Amino acid sequence: MVGTANQEKTCFFVDDEPKVCQAVAKTLEKIGLKVRYFTRPVDCFKQLRSQPCDVLITDLRMPQMDGIQLLTRVKRTMPSLPVLILTGYGDIPIAVRAVKAGAYNFIEKPFSRETLVSAVKSVLGQITPSKALKRKSLTQTEMTILRLILQGRGNREIAHLRSRSERTIEWHRYNIMRKLGVNNVVDLVKKAIAMGLKD
Repeated sequence: MVGTANQEKTCFFVDDEPKVCQAVAKTLEKIGLKVRYFTRPVDCFKQLRSQPCDVLITDLRMPQMDGIQLLTRVKRTMPSLPVLILTGYGDIPIAVRAVKAGAYNFIEKPFSRETLVSAVKSVLGQITPSKALKRKSLTQTEMTILRLILQGRGNREIAHLRSRSERTIEWHRYNIMRKLGVNNVVDLVKKAIAMGLKD
């Protein structure tokens, strides 16, 4: 169960596909959450202004208002509300936009029940992100490659730019992730922002 002392937590979920809303609601209700779902971001935003909410989960690609636009509006009026962004189009530029706009985390579709539950429990458990490591923990080559990764460049393109084999770039990328203590793009972007590498 989520929460302590039988205190029920409320999740707002936004996706323009009703079946997705229903499936997510069913999953989160099984761990003790009260779930309110919306197929239109504007309806969610209206309810947020008058109803209690402990975590907001929103899809990224929706008509009329996308998830980052909703996130931006929410953060203006409720800066402390944690927001998870779901997308089937995950890439580094979108992760950067989401994190800079205030997203707590970024989950790529299709996601498993375990991934969703883990992300929500992390938010509600208020797990604080680990402190960014100092720049000196990365070699100069790793810093250069990290900057190229943050520009959205793939291993093959970086290998060409650096006149190295793709396998060598993969090894550097592995070392960068290991040294920064991350295993996904969102956490890498968060760490890079904390290190001052991404404006």
